[in-house]
Amino acid sequence: MDKEHTQSLSSAPIPLFADEIAPEIDLLPDNSEYRDREEDEHFSSLMEQIPGLERQGEYEEMLRVARQASSRNPGSALALAYQARALQKLQRISEATIANDQALLLDTNLPLAWLNRSGLQLLQERFQDALRSAERAVTLAPADARAWVNKGIALLNLDYLLEALAAFDISLAHDPDFLFALQMKGEVLRKLRRMNELIPLARHAVEIAPDDAHALTLAIQAFSAVEDYAALPPLTEKLVQLTPDNLFAWDSHMRALRSQGRFEEAREAIERVLELEPDNVYYLTIKADNLYRLGEYRQAATAAERALQIDDAYAPARRIHEKAVRLMYQRKGKKPRPSSSGGDS
Repeated sequence: MDKEHTQSLSSAPIPLFADEIAPEIDLLPDNSEYRDREEDEHFSSLMEQIPGLERQGEYEEMLRVARQASSRNPGSALALAYQARALQKLQRISEATIANDQALLLDTNLPLAWLNRSGLQLLQERFQDALRSAERAVTLAPADARAWVNKGIALLNLDYLLEALAAFDISLAHDPDFLFALQMKGEVLRKLRRMNELIPLARHAVEIAPDDAHALTLAIQAFSAVEDYAALPPLTEKLVQLTPDNLFAWDSHMRALRSQGRFEEAREAIERVLELEPDNVYYLTIKADNLYRLGEYRQAATAAERALQIDDAYAPARRIHEKAVRLMYQRKGKKPRPSSSGGDS
């Protein structure tokens, strides 16, 4: 190396920072791409959790995760639509509407946002608007069973029963075990009085959801309509366990047991319906009849008299009262006293 070149090197300033050597080259590792990829993976992980949380009914957690996903990716219309869906499930309708509108501003062709909009409009009883939104949802996502159900519910509320039935059938073609679709189809069949079609549908609903009160109710209504009383007791017994304060459940259980001649077992159901409806003349008369059939004539007469105090023109109560009093005195070998319940005897 020549002397001149050596001097030029020795006189060059020593760089203090790496970018002074070659400003166009960053010698430190660039982590931005790695960070972006990590953010994307975290966002994807959050989004993948959300459908499962909805299926499990964990709507508060669903909302938390969807909001976290939105914070990771504020431009995600889907994350906003998931927020709206969670808020809708939590009955926070105004917040759900705002979040869903924001999702549609970001992506006007997002199927979930149109599904949400139709659901929110159904809750607000805006059935014509709900029908239009549901039609947009099924156009964008024709295999989404939920969108077809929303369309069916809108049509049902607009009294287009056959069209609603067709929508529920399409929903069930995409998801044969979609319980809500089964229930809604059952409602239409019941309105159309097509009970023979309702029976297999109700059986299937109970098979896939034996602990679901709505499925049990549907099955009880179906079997009652075709007078298949032998099928009722297991269903009604399960329903009263699940919904102990449900008048329909206890009423159905009472009828099921009595239809099988199980009058002793029907006592509890009768007392429960009277706890829920203490001044119901019909239930008081049923109690009187049940006691009469069990040979408890004095108690039967008392129950019938209570019914007649509420409505002295109720003929079934009067007939049971007269029979119970007559047999009560026959058992004692005495002549019955005149009725004290008022009215003609």
